[in-house]
Amino acid sequence: MTSLVVGPRAQVGRRLLRSSPLTVTVSFVFVGLLIFLALFGPLLAPHGSESLNLATGLTTPNGEFWFGTDDLGRDVFSRTIYGVRYALFGPVLIVVGAFVIGNVLGLAAGYRGGLLDASIMRWVDLMYAVPGLLVTIVLIGVLGASYLLAVVVLVVLTSPFDTRIIRGVTLEQRSLPYVEAARTLGLPVRAILFRHIFPNILPISFANAFLNFAFSLVALSALSFLGLGIGPGTADWGRMLSESRLLLFDNPVAALAPGGMIVLTATSMNLIGDWLYDRLADRGRAR
Repeated sequence: MTSLVVGPRAQVGRRLLRSSPLTVTVSFVFVGLLIFLALFGPLLAPHGSESLNLATGLTTPNGEFWFGTDDLGRDVFSRTIYGVRYALFGPVLIVVGAFVIGNVLGLAAGYRGGLLDASIMRWVDLMYAVPGLLVTIVLIGVLGASYLLAVVVLVVLTSPFDTRIIRGVTLEQRSLPYVEAARTLGLPVRAILFRHIFPNILPISFANAFLNFAFSLVALSALSFLGLGIGPGTADWGRMLSESRLLLFDNPVAALAPGGMIVLTATSMNLIGDWLYDRLADRGRAR
């Protein structure tokens, strides 16, 4: 993975962007709109996601078809709305799975140490050494294209990153006075981990969960673009982008709409994650 060296002005600009109330508000409104469309989008879409109209064929945006149609006469606007469900459902499953696995293993490794810590971290090191997206492509190519299989594989490949982050902050917490006091009082390990340490590392867990969502959305869209996720004809943003890439000169919106939605959703999730981290961290320091 390449890294970018960001100058002082760029860093200041990024902090201002993250802390801007307008930016955060727009991100929350956009994500709220996505959730609303995921729940009620099919009722609001003017056309079905798979409704073919070969007589209409390929058209540019107009009064009836706001984003135009693809080469099969399907309404791009309606298909973009239907695609919200897949854009949220898969990444949410990956985030929840990685959150649970990463936090449990990270807390155990950071607090217990010893052989348990060494065993967990060797597994994490192995996963770090594996090219995740390439392994996912190979597994799905061998076992057969499946959206659920892609989600499961990405959960397994994402959780080690959560585990390493949570282990690091747990190592910092276990030597603090409040943990020593809990041990002195004879509290069980489970209570120390989940009632005392875990609430103090929630800011990092939440911020990392939103970053995982953005990564999962892009990864699933990339797999669908390659034909290894959602089946042909399904209203998935990655699949739509793949099917419409040849229409850029005839109806650019057919490709720009799903691509733009992927970018906007990932960016909004990142900004919300940064905002939540700042708020929760400030509250923890004040307390």
